[in-house]
Amino acid sequence: MPVFVSFSADIGPQTTETLIAVLGEQANKGVDEVYLMLSTPGGSVMNGLNLYNVLRAFPFKLITHNVGNVDSIGNAIFLAGEERYACPHSTFMFHGVGFDVMAGHRLEEKLLRERLETILQDQRRIGSIIRDRTTLNDRQISSLFREARTKDAGYALNVGIVHEIRDVQIPPGSPVISLVFQR
Repeated sequence: MPVFVSFSADIGPQTTETLIAVLGEQANKGVDEVYLMLSTPGGSVMNGLNLYNVLRAFPFKLITHNVGNVDSIGNAIFLAGEERYACPHSTFMFHGVGFDVMAGHRLEEKLLRERLETILQDQRRIGSIIRDRTTLNDRQISSLFREARTKDAGYALNVGIVHEIRDVQIPPGSPVISLVFQR
């Protein structure tokens, strides 16, 4: 019987480490299957890529299910699932990587070149995950990053982001872990 884990939060250091710890406990207990119900507005690329790699390393079968919105770096995390599903009214939002600039900071060529190289490298890493785990090609992925658009579950099914569109069904008596974070 799978363990159901609900994660609805930004991707950042605290949320990422908490999810890894909870899933690590399940691995230590010898759980064979984890069903991750995921909804996230995205967040830190570094934390998201860390989470993707750790999720892929766990010894249990990971099933991911989009139960609302999977946005930004959340798409890479979602793609860690061996089986992937989306609720009928869920969405996936893609956009290019960026960085925030604090007011009063001076931007010079050296810093801008460094930031641009970091952005391009992050996009290549995220793009390679999308390419490896879906039927999208490099041109389509680049277009997703440029368009900054929200796609529906039907689109996700057509390009291999999900294997099926269906509601989550938690059998009676199944263990459910709900992660709750302060906002």
